[in-house]
Amino acid sequence: MKRVFPLIVVLITLSVVGILLIQMSWIRNAIQLKHDEFQREVELSLKKSAEEIQNHFLAKQSTIFFDKVSKQHELESRFTTQGFFTRDELKKIIEGVLIENNIKQPFEFCIEDIFKNTVFSSDGFKMQDISSANTISLTGDQSSVHQETLFLIIPEDRGVVIKQMWSIILASILFTSIIILAFAVTVRTLFNQKKLSEIKSDFINNMTHELKTPLATISLAIDALTNEKVIHDADKIKIYSSMIKEENKRMNKQVEKILQAARLEKEEIKLNLQQLDTHQVIQKVADNLALQIQEKNGGLELRLNATNHIIEADEVHFSNIIFNLLDNAMKYSEKAPQIILETLNTGNGMLSIKVKDNGIGMDSETVSRIFEKFYRAHTGNLHNVKGFGLGLSYVKAIVDAHGGKIRVESTPGKGSIFTLILPPEFKQ
Repeated sequence: MKRVFPLIVVLITLSVVGILLIQMSWIRNAIQLKHDEFQREVELSLKKSAEEIQNHFLAKQSTIFFDKVSKQHELESRFTTQGFFTRDELKKIIEGVLIENNIKQPFEFCIEDIFKNTVFSSDGFKMQDISSANTISLTGDQSSVHQETLFLIIPEDRGVVIKQMWSIILASILFTSIIILAFAVTVRTLFNQKKLSEIKSDFINNMTHELKTPLATISLAIDALTNEKVIHDADKIKIYSSMIKEENKRMNKQVEKILQAARLEKEEIKLNLQQLDTHQVIQKVADNLALQIQEKNGGLELRLNATNHIIEADEVHFSNIIFNLLDNAMKYSEKAPQIILETLNTGNGMLSIKVKDNGIGMDSETVSRIFEKFYRAHTGNLHNVKGFGLGLSYVKAIVDAHGGKIRVESTPGKGSIFTLILPPEFKQ
C-alpha cells in the first residue's frame, strides 16, 4: 500500500496534467484555425474588391466589350481610379464586399500608383502600417504606367474570435473543471482510505495487545492451579482464582468498550436521566483514581466552585466522562501528572467542568482530530500509553447526547485543557 498509493497519485496527476495540456493545445489550435480562416476571408475579399473596382471602371466606359480579352486589354492599357472614382465610392465598394464575406470589422484602405504616390486613402490609414497591409494589383500588367495597388488593413478582433468559440471554450473549461474536481475527490478519498487503513491497523494492534496480556495471565494462573503443590493449598487457589476473575473482568471491559463504540455509532445508547450531583460523582471518581495518581507521584486538585452543580444526566455515562478525562491526563504525562479539575457556572447558568493537565500537549492537527473514533495522538517518547482510541470519541458522543459541548485547548509540551459545558437541566 505504501508503494501503490504514491504511484496512483502520480499516475492520476500525470493524466490530469496531460488532459489540461491537450485541452489548452486544442483551444490554441482552434483559435489559430479561426485566425487562418479570417485571413483567407480577407484575401478573398481583397480579390473580390479589386474585381468590383475593375467592373465599375469598365461600366463607366462608353465602349462595349464583347469578350474577356478586350476587357483585359482595356484594363491593362487604360485602368486608373483617378478621375473615375471618389474616395467614398471606393470605400462603399470595399465595404459591400466585406459584408458579403461576413467581415464586419472596421477597415482602412489606400491606393498607390506605380510611383508609390497615394491616390486615395481612408482617414484612419497610417503609412507606417502599410508593410502589414494586404495588397493586390488592380491591373494584371505589372509594367503598365497606369498600374495601381490596393492596400487593405482589417485589424483582427480576438474578442470576436473568442465570442464565436465561447460555447466550445466554456464546455471545455466546464469538463476540465469536472475532471480536476474528480481528481481532487479521488486523491482525498485515497488519503482518507490510507488514514482509515492506518487507524484499523493501529486498532488491531492495540486490541491484540490489550487482550493478549490478560489471556497470558489467565493461562499462567490456570497452569499454576494444575500444579500439585497448589491444588492442596487453599490460599493459593483463592489467589489464582481471584487473578483469573480480575483478568476476565479486564477483558470484558475492553470488549464492552468496543461494543459501546458500535452502539454509539448506531445511536443505540439510551440515557437513564436523573437529577445528579456532579460534585459527588467527581469526588467519587477522584477517590477511585487516587491510588493510581499517587503511584505516579502526581496530584489531583479539585476546585469545585460551581454553586449550581445539579444537572439532569445519566450517572454511569457521566462518571465515565470524568474518568476518561482524568485517565487521559494521567496517561499522557512524561513526568508526575499534576491535574486540576475545576467546576463553575457560566453567565447563562450552564455548568462548566475544566480538566487541566501538565502533559505532553497536542499540536493543532491532533486537536482537530482528537475526538475521532480510533484516533490516537502521537505520544513522542511515551511508549506505555495503551488503549483503542475510543475514550474521547465516547466522551464527545455522550456530551452531545446530554445537549452539552466539549472543547480542547492544548500546546505541545505545556499540557491540555478540556472544557465541558453542560446544561443544568437536559430536555430530550
